Amino acid sequence: MEKAYKLLFNTEESDDLYVYCCGLSQTEPGHSFGPALKPHFMIHYVLSGKGSFSIGGKRYPLNEKYGFLIIPDELAYYVADENDPWTYVWIGFGGRRAEEIVSQLGLSLQQPVFKSEKSKDIYDIVKDMMDHNTFSVEDDLRRNGLLSMFLSVIASGLSVTPKSDSGSANDYVNRAQAYVRSNYCNPIKVTDIADYVCINRSYLYTLFQNALGISPQQYLARYRIAKAVELLQLTSLPIESVAISCGYSDPLVFSKAFKQEKGISPSTYRKSLPKSDNAAGKEHLQQVEQLIEEKHLESTDPN
Repeated sequence: MEKAYKLLFNTEESDDLYVYCCGLSQTEPGHSFGPALKPHFMIHYVLSGKGSFSIGGKRYPLNEKYGFLIIPDELAYYVADENDPWTYVWIGFGGRRAEEIVSQLGLSLQQPVFKSEKSKDIYDIVKDMMDHNTFSVEDDLRRNGLLSMFLSVIASGLSVTPKSDSGSANDYVNRAQAYVRSNYCNPIKVTDIADYVCINRSYLYTLFQNALGISPQQYLARYRIAKAVELLQLTSLPIESVAISCGYSDPLVFSKAFKQEKGISPSTYRKSLPKSDNAAGKEHLQQVEQLIEEKHLESTDPN
């Protein structure tokens, strides 16, 4: 038997990430679950006591400050200790990004157990989730936000170490490339990319060289210049605006990088293009010029 407070929620399975259930349980000696399957990811975190968790043919003895992951459609079994039964909280979740996020945490069928020193934070998040248990829009949004906080707290206590297998290496490179595609317009550096994927700069360099044959710095520069070429072809934006749009705060630095990659300056490249009446580009240029004029008027307004 167990003393448990459980909540199940009506959720849209098309969401990127959603809460399916949550709860708090104080178990009796020897209380067990399974072996059985669950349809969603579930994370249990032990607040006190002891027990064991079995999945994938392996058994993991656990005590307080440890947690375990139940994977959808994988046979799982867990049982409380006979002398010191555990008390735990849990959250069940799913969504399009659930598997990806679990993988980023470093959890899997081969590594379903983790440790976190942040017991109070984890308990408070689950309690807050249980306190907001209606089907109102505000409570639904709050619970899903708390789920992200819950996973963030777990992530903050985990260390991500470089792995030698090619699959993990490719994951780092793919995530780094995605970060560049989303942030090339900002003044990011290679250190920002490395920090985002949670590895050091030298290891990121090695992964890029092995996977792409170029350094992360070269990849970032080439991606920015490729975007600059698109803007030069499709718009009439001033060179300075093209530079800023591609993450270069200094037009001279941009021109130098462009010439290094393309062999000619941005202005020469634009002049070499076939003449075309690009209405969209002209309209965009007018918007830029209008904004500059407005900012100029604001800076000269004595009031």
